[in-house]
Amino acid sequence: MASPTVKLNSGYDMPLVGFGLWKVPNDTCADQVYAAVKAGYRLFDGAADYGNEKEVGEGLARAIKDGLVKREELFIVSKLWNTYHDADKVESIARKQLADLQIDYFDLYLIHFPVALKYVDPAEAYPPGWNHPATGKPEFSNATIQETWAAMESLVDKKLARSIGISNFSVQLIMDLLRYARIPPATLQIEHHPYLQQKKLVEFVQKQGIVITAYSSFGNQGFLELDMEAARNVPLLFDVDVIKAAAAKHGKTPAQVLLRWATQRGIAVIPKSSNPKRLAENLDVTGWDLDDSEIEAINALDKGIRFNDPLNYGMYIPIFA
Repeated sequence: MASPTVKLNSGYDMPLVGFGLWKVPNDTCADQVYAAVKAGYRLFDGAADYGNEKEVGEGLARAIKDGLVKREELFIVSKLWNTYHDADKVESIARKQLADLQIDYFDLYLIHFPVALKYVDPAEAYPPGWNHPATGKPEFSNATIQETWAAMESLVDKKLARSIGISNFSVQLIMDLLRYARIPPATLQIEHHPYLQQKKLVEFVQKQGIVITAYSSFGNQGFLELDMEAARNVPLLFDVDVIKAAAAKHGKTPAQVLLRWATQRGIAVIPKSSNPKRLAENLDVTGWDLDDSEIEAINALDKGIRFNDPLNYGMYIPIFA
């Protein structure tokens, strides 16, 4: 089974369903990536701060060596962390990430957050984080998004990235970016699930010809282990009646319903699983349709609850205020 693709404004095709690498443990990561390739996944979504890119590279290299896939059949996504926004730091960290992944180019490289932090040498602290190692708190850089984006564009010029994009950006920031971008962002990656639908943002971005990728498609499910109060205060989406009813009607799982709710509206998804059965199920979210009434019922679940917010991790960085 393979995912259908969506055409990016860069001219490249991106799978609509991929494998997300956030919180994939280092000790099992290479095997999970290999298993995902074997199951049919071709898009792998990672980031510098996930801390597992070397292991991802090992899994991908093994899959290529064993003949499961060719490099050109893969779509590898990674992200520029906040501490590398200064223009003279972007290329060097991108090259480090490429080396860790054992590839020559990113299919898609994103600005992870619209927040510039002071540079921290990877030799001193890696994977990177929000807090500066010298002070134990976020220290901000003066790098502008325009400066960082120009450096991202140079990665395309140097064939280190085929497409570039953004993550966790607001409409206002995207409007500003589009005024000076020589290469427009190909995608926007955002937290998107029935509890946080961001309808106006999605509508605006899709009208600009930018593809949306949803992360945390299962809502609070992935945040309970972080002991986040916001995640404990609402029911698991898997247990919500309208989700369960749609799953029973179509002979699918609640997870498949949540993923189809997104892909049916042209939004890409990046679920993950270590379970072979669920790996296959998560790919099977494009060849069938939810009814309009089911879409409307799921749309009615919107509560505007954001889980992946620095404020929920105890840091006063009100990005989404």
